[in-house]
Amino acid sequence: LPLCNLRPLLLVLIPASFPAAMMLLLLLGAGAALFGLLDAWYLLRLPLALLRARWLQPRLRDVLQEQSWPGLVLPSDLDWLLHMNNARYLREADLARCAHLARCGIFDALRALGGSLVLAASCSRHRRPLRLFERFAVRTRLLGWDARAFYLEQRFLSPRHGFVCALLLCRLHVVGSSPGRLVQHLCHRQVDSPELPEEVQHWISYNEASSQKLRAESGLGISTKDE
Repeated sequence: LPLCNLRPLLLVLIPASFPAAMMLLLLLGAGAALFGLLDAWYLLRLPLALLRARWLQPRLRDVLQEQSWPGLVLPSDLDWLLHMNNARYLREADLARCAHLARCGIFDALRALGGSLVLAASCSRHRRPLRLFERFAVRTRLLGWDARAFYLEQRFLSPRHGFVCALLLCRLHVVGSSPGRLVQHLCHRQVDSPELPEEVQHWISYNEASSQKLRAESGLGISTKDE
């Protein structure tokens, strides 16, 4: 519609007697509902992180290359002890992980092969708290893969003194394809996975033992696979 035709419509929808203060309160209420009912800040940051990884940063030619993602502890990240709370570590790791997978081309390979990724397991260690307005870097690297999943390590590093404040291990299941096919698509040849570190192998064994126990408790067969 031409701008000159919008004035009658606006007068119908918003009477002239409607106080400007009331309109401001409605807008503030809508914003509060958006951030209260949804994690709006996360939903905004995730696409921005992907856009930055795809268009503003160089492509990682080596799928095993480490990537650093910057972070800053904000007041909304704090717990009652004025440290970054545990849930925020997982959120920041999620953003860094998505940016890493975009830069190294795995998301493009998934789209080309019709697959998808599911976070099947994660394990975190917290060694030193991150405090208000403290800067940190999340360093993400692919450790290797097996027939079903990729295994990634993510370190929360304090740039000030180089201390690893927290460490996360992630197991990403590939649905509709396989890790080997994705890596072959990226490298244009078959590539074997590096040997996984000993502690990661122990973690995988723990996950398998836990899955078998849960299957037995629920009456499922031992051969039943986790989704």
